[in-house]
Parts: sequence; structure tokens; C-alpha cells
Amino acid sequence: MKGRELKQQIPDIIDQVIKVGLGFDLHRLREGVPLFLGGVEIPYPKGLEGHSDGDVLLHAIADALLGALSLPDIGELFPPSGEKFRGIRSTEILKRAGELVRERGYEIVGIDTVVVAEEPKISPYKDRMKKAIGEVLGISPQVIGIKGKTAEGTGEVGRGEAIQAYAVCVLRRRDD
Repeated sequence: MKGRELKQQIPDIIDQVIKVGLGFDLHRLREGVPLFLGGVEIPYPKGLEGHSDGDVLLHAIADALLGALSLPDIGELFPPSGEKFRGIRSTEILKRAGELVRERGYEIVGIDTVVVAEEPKISPYKDRMKKAIGEVLGISPQVIGIKGKTAEGTGEVGRGEAIQAYAVCVLRRRDD
């Protein structure tokens, strides 16, 4: 394909009907910090370090949404270099990502996630997480998948030093 033909197709590529995004995050665990996962506070002696509340699941989802739109990641939109965002709840980060999806004329079709942690087990909290994420994004919890996995004792996650999360999303251009 010649350069001129590609330039003519770029608007069509950018304005696709369906978009897919992938997100990832990892934070170290630290004693004496509340643990937030999926917008839910989980009783546990350690929480996730971060400039925000460290909610790796919401960070991964926000990055998936932003990536689907070819926008900068949360590190650029909510930089940890300044005080403005220190201690921000990750629900606010996710809310902004959802607003950007709508502002650009898209809607969320589905989100699927994996949380990798040795402890705590997330199974008892999955429904609450889906509900919290759905409320922040204005979508049904039924289109949100959350799976918990372990690292089988390998690496920093396997040693119980960190928690990581992966997320994928599908967006559809709205017809309104």
C-alpha cells in the first residue's frame, strides 16, 4: 500500500465500529495500608502501594479503556509526579476513563479481567467488585468478568509481595 492510500484510510481505521483495549497493572503490598480491589475495600493486613489507592484492577480496566481509544495511559493522565493526584481513589480514575469513552462516541460492550494474587482470595468479593465497577462506568455488572488466579508461588506475586491485574475491553461506536 502506498503512503497516500494509507493516509486516506487512517480516518476509517481510527473511527472503527469495534475497538479492543488491553490493560495491566502491578503494585507492591505494604503493611498498614487499606486494600482496595475492584473499587471494594477488602479486609487484609496489607494494601497496595501507590500514588493513588493502588487498586490494580481498576487501573488495568482504565488502561484497557484508554488503550482501546488510543489515548495516553493513566500514568500520563494522572501523573504520580505531582501532589494533585496523591491519594486519589481509583474509582475517580476509572470514572474519567469511562467519560472519555462516551465523549468519543463509544460504549462499553464488555470487560474481562484477571487478578493475580496469592492472598487474599477474591472470590468472596467478585460480585461486589462487579457492582462497584458497573456503577462507576454506568454499565451492567453482567458484562464484567473477574477471575482470580495465583502465581503458583513464583515471582513477587507468588511470594505475596504484590498483586497484579489484567483487563481487556470491547467498545462499540454508538449509533446516536
